[in-house]
Amino acid sequence: MAESSLNRSASFAGEPARFTGAAPIRITNVRLTELHGRFESEGDFWEERLVRPLDVYPEHKRDPDQHIPKARDVDGAHDLSWAFVTIETDEGVSGMAGPIDVPDAFVIDTQIAPFIMGADPLASERIWDQLYRYMIHGRKGSPMFALSAIDTALWDLKGKWLGQPLYRLLGGPVRTEIPAYASALGFSIEPERAAERARQFVAEGYQATKWFVRYAPDDGEAGARRNVELMRTLREAVGDDVDVMIDAWSSWNVRYTLDMARRMAEYRPYWIEEPVKSDDIANYARIRAASPVPVSGGEHEYTRWGARDYMKAGAVDIYQADTMWAGGVSEMLKIATICSVYDVPLIPHGASVPVNAHLSAAWPPPLCPYVEYLVKWNELRQFFFKNPVVPVNGMISPPDGPGVGVEIDESKVTAERELSWREG
Repeated sequence: MAESSLNRSASFAGEPARFTGAAPIRITNVRLTELHGRFESEGDFWEERLVRPLDVYPEHKRDPDQHIPKARDVDGAHDLSWAFVTIETDEGVSGMAGPIDVPDAFVIDTQIAPFIMGADPLASERIWDQLYRYMIHGRKGSPMFALSAIDTALWDLKGKWLGQPLYRLLGGPVRTEIPAYASALGFSIEPERAAERARQFVAEGYQATKWFVRYAPDDGEAGARRNVELMRTLREAVGDDVDVMIDAWSSWNVRYTLDMARRMAEYRPYWIEEPVKSDDIANYARIRAASPVPVSGGEHEYTRWGARDYMKAGAVDIYQADTMWAGGVSEMLKIATICSVYDVPLIPHGASVPVNAHLSAAWPPPLCPYVEYLVKWNELRQFFFKNPVVPVNGMISPPDGPGVGVEIDESKVTAERELSWREG
């Protein structure tokens, strides 16, 4: 029964005879693996969470942050687990992407893997288009995360097949180093601690830092003053020559954002990020038209069509699609083209620093002036990598190995299991 089900899915995707031209290589397996490890930290790793859209409901306002690893044990370590996808071929070369969340792995295993079995992995554009058409109800959220991971794994495979780093396949390098900005998710926003950490970022070579506010319209004037105080504190801590960004994570509204922008303007925020919900493009445009501070967004938008709608509306000064959410490497190339036509910088959200480093190295500096480096988040996201991609003196360089250029450090893996929800 399981065998026939797989065969039906494979024939729907296209057996070798349904592909034009002779393919030198075929996909033989899509493997999903969940890795477990022990992440050590001193004290409380996650000091503060950001404001969330759900915080308008009092019962959720004090929820813990979803990013926090499981509680520390007596030995001071956290349990940490991530899933990874590996695409294997009949030529022995493979491509990997991740980490991803288990719900995204479920979509890959149950919908995508059977569909692409037997396909030519070098024909990544064909696979992307077929999957997008096939998953017609999956244009956002977890299905798009899954498609992004598959596309990125195909580019990793392509680089390994050709023996070239990803940035060379994309036309780079345009440059070998890209400025990183220190994204302070999870750091305390108490004024003294925030100021100390911001000064430390500057001492480490960063020329920009982004901080996450905790207060929204329902917190009243007291919360508004604390948001402004955070911006003032950061500006005084880093001086006039360092860019400071503020992220509201889709939790403000038009009136509140404009009030914050006017009150913060004297401290020159480089941008205010995601002030309203990502689907509210018209109000993004209203804010941008009236704000004395630049507006950024797009982290929670998807594909070239989402980027087109933001650009046509004049909604943002900086666009921030996430490579691992918005459609993968293939789609980010199209999003970059759209942004360049409208002269809007594209600074990808930082869910995958290694992949973003390759993309940024292949784009002109005006198109991509920064790489986001979520300082704490990358300790978690890159925990299992043998050579994590980290800033040196505030600059990021893409790996020079073939493909994306990252490998799993087996010494950090305490346990692993294969993920599969299909019968057989």
